[in-house]
Amino acid sequence: MKYVIDKSSRPVYLQIYRQIRQDIIEGVYPLNSKLPSMRLLCDELSVSTVTVDHAYSLLCDEGYAESRERSGFFVIFKKSDGFAAPAEVHTAHSIVPQTFHTYPAFPFSVLSRTMRKVLSDYSDVLCEKSPNAGCPELREAIKSYLIRNRGMSVESEQIIIGSGAEYLYGLIIAMLGRQRVYGIESPSYQKIEQVYKATDVKYELLALSHDGIDSLALTNTKASVIHTTPYRSFPTGITASANKRHEYICWSGKNGRIIIEDDFESEFSVSSKPEDTLYSLSEYDNVIYMNTFSRTVSPALRVGYMVLPKRLVSDFESRLGFYSCTVPTFEQFVLAELINSGDFERHINRVRRSLRKGLKA
Repeated sequence: MKYVIDKSSRPVYLQIYRQIRQDIIEGVYPLNSKLPSMRLLCDELSVSTVTVDHAYSLLCDEGYAESRERSGFFVIFKKSDGFAAPAEVHTAHSIVPQTFHTYPAFPFSVLSRTMRKVLSDYSDVLCEKSPNAGCPELREAIKSYLIRNRGMSVESEQIIIGSGAEYLYGLIIAMLGRQRVYGIESPSYQKIEQVYKATDVKYELLALSHDGIDSLALTNTKASVIHTTPYRSFPTGITASANKRHEYICWSGKNGRIIIEDDFESEFSVSSKPEDTLYSLSEYDNVIYMNTFSRTVSPALRVGYMVLPKRLVSDFESRLGFYSCTVPTFEQFVLAELINSGDFERHINRVRRSLRKGLKA
């Protein structure tokens, strides 16, 4: 067996998971094939059954494999150049409207302590104008966080800071151009459609099926840009499956297409690892990744960020580099300090543990 693990690098189960997942994606284990037995992996890699079971549980959670009683684990993922057959479509009449989830608030004591520290340590620069794309301190902190927690290899130059998602949507449209057709999930968060309508661009509503944008709608769309929320789209609560995520990427690999990945709320996944981002899965350098701190810290901060594909960085700078950053320097330093101190990730981990306990109760 070719799998190699480094026991000095933790966690081991993620190393196993990633190697098997890659073999599934590359077709080493095709659809319906049986994966190596847990006992074989334990013997070959000298690890516990708990470790292997955890790796296989992740593969099952994310839609790459399934457990069959007394038979083992089998592949249910199929990567192909075409699209799957159209699934049952959720219409507006069949959806029960949802409210946004309520999560434990970020500890105010931590936030206020951090603010005092920033006022004390950075008083000489807080009144200075932020660089147009955002303060280097925050962009570097986000870069490190994305590498650690989302498996995204990015450079700080790709990260643009702005005052919330709606503002960043507008920047993306200005960068990509109003001559394009944009595709958005239907239904989706109301403000997404409102922004596209307000900017007077052509857009199509792409019906959702049980696991993401319906395959037939994706095949037939005239859009060259799709705006998707792969993790728990609002208001349907639909999360794109592993098959659907790769379907999006397959669609995007033709004719200069672009994906806007709105990763709202994904930090609070109850999975033992965050969902794979389209950005990290794609090999085409054409995914614009977006997220905000509205749910993880506070909506009052109004801070969001996007990660541009490397090939679009120069386009952004030439077309929109003159735009001033809309987030105060003080707030950027506060967020950078929260990330660098570990307080940001400790809060996320506390919330995720709480959510998992709630599911078990």
